[in-house]
Amino acid sequence: MKKVEIFTDGACSGNPGPGGWGAILRYGDKVKELSGGEADTTNNRMELSAVIAALSALKEPCNVVLTSDSKYVIDSVTKGWARSWKARGWVKSNKEKALNPDLWDKLLALLDIHNVEFVWVKGHAGHPENERCDELAVAQSRKYSA
Repeated sequence: MKKVEIFTDGACSGNPGPGGWGAILRYGDKVKELSGGEADTTNNRMELSAVIAALSALKEPCNVVLTSDSKYVIDSVTKGWARSWKARGWVKSNKEKALNPDLWDKLLALLDIHNVEFVWVKGHAGHPENERCDELAVAQSRKYSA
């Protein structure tokens, strides 16, 4: 399988509020940037949207190293929380409703296709690709700000 590097970030002005996401995909010397946004969303939805869009852009199953500053996304996947929420009908262990089940469902399906290793980086700490993804996300969120 091809080895692809993915970097993602989400941004939201207010939470909820106008938001955006950015992603960078790198395969060898090829680099592709993706971004998008919504008028009324949350930061966590934008973080998830970035990961989903990036993985969805892959045309075949790949080995992926996905770097993000979102503990919400990374911990929910690597600690098995998201799959547990789904197994319980999108209910968390504390009996509260799990948020963003529509996006988690899409992400879990993509994780069944690709072999993804998650890497956490501190946000706004000078990581070049994370900073670029943040720029893309903020630019998208501004499109929806009045």
